[in-house]
Amino acid sequence: MYDIIGDIHGHAARLQSLLEKLGYAQESDQCYRHATRQVIFVGDFIDRGPQIREVLETVRAMVEGGSALTVMGNHEYNAIAYSIERLNEPGHYLRRHNEKNTGQYQQTLNQLSPDELEDWVGWFRTLPAWLELDDLRVVHASWNPPAMALFDEVLQQYGHFTDDFMHAACDTGSELFRAVETVLKGVEVPLPDGVTFADKDGNVRHKFRSRWYASPIGQTVRSYVLGSDSGFPDLPLSNQAIAAACPYSPDEIPVFVGHYWLRAENPSLLASNVACVDYSVAKGGFLCAYRWNGEANLSDENFVTV
Repeated sequence: MYDIIGDIHGHAARLQSLLEKLGYAQESDQCYRHATRQVIFVGDFIDRGPQIREVLETVRAMVEGGSALTVMGNHEYNAIAYSIERLNEPGHYLRRHNEKNTGQYQQTLNQLSPDELEDWVGWFRTLPAWLELDDLRVVHASWNPPAMALFDEVLQQYGHFTDDFMHAACDTGSELFRAVETVLKGVEVPLPDGVTFADKDGNVRHKFRSRWYASPIGQTVRSYVLGSDSGFPDLPLSNQAIAAACPYSPDEIPVFVGHYWLRAENPSLLASNVACVDYSVAKGGFLCAYRWNGEANLSDENFVTV
């Protein structure tokens, strides 16, 4: 059985406390293990928090020691893109080194030496973008079969997250770019003309993260936002947003995600078979896990937090 752990963002002390609360013990090889269970991490190990190296060392030891599986988060993907120079553009990178992007990445740059960062980015390139096991699925942001099919086809073509793959995936006009964004960053829906909002970092946004797992029929912008609906207009969704939706059927096996910086006193399911385990540990929230015991219908009682 599995314990699915949400976005950690450099908070190693919280991670170690959560592992101990779940019954994992650190052994002589520094790997945390449980006698009968295994962790699945949803990604986003880096950025923001004070103990990035310790988080990475803990996670990697567990993955390589066989006590954990993991998928890639958008922050690991961004780190790969940040490290790759654009073809024929020396000094310019696939993820631009501008104030916004560097600011988001600054704690990682501060805490890891260039050699360490090169090694960790090399490890990030080996991570799967999602996991589909016998009775559950794990992806960082959204389970979208059409996007995943294209994503996987090009990954296989290039041999995983190589420089060539990353150049293709960072072409903002391509279908591949949109597929990667959907899987690792979620389904974003344009706001009505003239409507904007400021995200958690103060950046002005013209799109919102949607409840991708739910049918958009009959929804408004406010009801379809994933996260706080404060300040969003109670206006109908566009026909384009409705046509592009790929809701997750209640008949599908459970799927677990992170990414969404949810806030609540207690975690709760998104749907009977959809759970988010990101509860904003790096923004005053808590680190969250879901203790999965094979059930098809998930339960709020199985969340564990520190």
